[in-house]
Amino acid sequence: MTTTAETDELAAFGYRQELRRSLGSFSAFAAGFSFVSILTTVFQLFGLGYSFGGTMFFWTWPVVIVGQLFVALNFAELAARYPLAGSIYQWAKHLSRGFPGWLAGWMMLLGCTVALAAAAIALQVVLPSVWSGFQLVGGDPSITSPTGATNAVLLGSALIVFTTAANAAGVRVIAKINDLGVAAELVGVVVLIVGLALFAVRGPQVVAEPLTGGAAGAGVLASALMAAYVLYGFDTAASVAEETVDARRSAPRAVLRALLISGIGGLAVILVALMAAPSLTDGRLASEGLPYVISTVFGDALGRIFLADVAVAVVVCTLTIQTGTIRICYAMARDGVLPAAARLAKVHPRTGTPVLPALVSGAVAIGLLLLNLGNSTIFSAITGTSVVVVYLSYLLVTLPLLRARLRGRFTAQPGLFSLGRWGVPINVLAVLWGLVMIVNIAWPRPEVYDTAGTGSLWALLFPLEFLVAATVVGWLCWRTARARTEMS
Repeated sequence: MTTTAETDELAAFGYRQELRRSLGSFSAFAAGFSFVSILTTVFQLFGLGYSFGGTMFFWTWPVVIVGQLFVALNFAELAARYPLAGSIYQWAKHLSRGFPGWLAGWMMLLGCTVALAAAAIALQVVLPSVWSGFQLVGGDPSITSPTGATNAVLLGSALIVFTTAANAAGVRVIAKINDLGVAAELVGVVVLIVGLALFAVRGPQVVAEPLTGGAAGAGVLASALMAAYVLYGFDTAASVAEETVDARRSAPRAVLRALLISGIGGLAVILVALMAAPSLTDGRLASEGLPYVISTVFGDALGRIFLADVAVAVVVCTLTIQTGTIRICYAMARDGVLPAAARLAKVHPRTGTPVLPALVSGAVAIGLLLLNLGNSTIFSAITGTSVVVVYLSYLLVTLPLLRARLRGRFTAQPGLFSLGRWGVPINVLAVLWGLVMIVNIAWPRPEVYDTAGTGSLWALLFPLEFLVAATVVGWLCWRTARARTEMS
């Protein structure tokens, strides 16, 4: 229920309460947690991470957790200060006027749309292992094969149709699906960790042994793609602020909990998986990933049941990513800074949700998948690009925030979450972290952006090309929207 104080707070920012404020603190946490989704993303990328770094890819996780914690702490402050839909866009807009502030929202919007496509194709990692009938195309179900990639597009497109319908139905429907899904995922994570630990065939020292199954040095850096992809999107807990009760206090805690619980849980899953894997050298851990470990350790029947739980996590993860995408689109359209803004900002009177952004984001994500039909590079290329785009949008928030701190324009407010005297050093670390990871993930590695071995420079530079095109198109959209505003 929306209180008068919350309505007045929103009015102070120049907005009316149009979205339904019905989410509790758990639902806000669930939004961030299910965007990250340990089961979805760890299952999706375990094989890729292991193929790059071997057992040593485990160590990229604590590094990424700490790096993203620097970012999340800054975001928690902003979530308390600006409890508005569209988190990243709103924060950047208030910290950096003009095109740079708008660009953060634009990049996050594109990054979430790309992530929506990337999450949806994760069904291919688990469903054919649950039942061979899910391999509709026939042939090799591996997502890096042409037949597996084609099937991934079909399954992913069907999933996006479902999540689009659910998002259009309203926040209450989303919250019910999300809460149940997160509860199932949390139980699944605990069962997985305990179960694999009981059947471990080697000790935890496996992660301290020389590289096994992956390349040294550069391979370990490349394997950070897994952790970098898994551990973002926690800001979605703040993106639903206008639908969250007592958002100034709930949102900061939800952001930090989503990151820490996901990070620590994922770290534990990777450790016990390496301890329980039947073999580290037969190549199956890199090619088949966690489904291979689950099926071998738990047996066929129990393994299939657990993989079905993972499939539920994939569905909920995709649903929440689209929810975050819709909120950013709505927030920008409400400010009149997107094409067709008036239509995109319209909230359905019965469901209390923006329907057109749901339809547009779903259509764009499906189109992105269909353009890559049969392309075996789709999995890693889309994943890597989504990381680069989202991390850039984060940087477009932490960098102007640091500037505001240094100029004394961002100081603690009584009663709200604050980093106090630690604000500047943590903010500096967040900026440095963002720069390092953007360079690392965007680096033109054939193993990530040209898995088919075509030798194409266009494929190797795909994330950079995407960023340039996105910036140019974004600038044109911003100029058009600005000119329209000035004329009205």
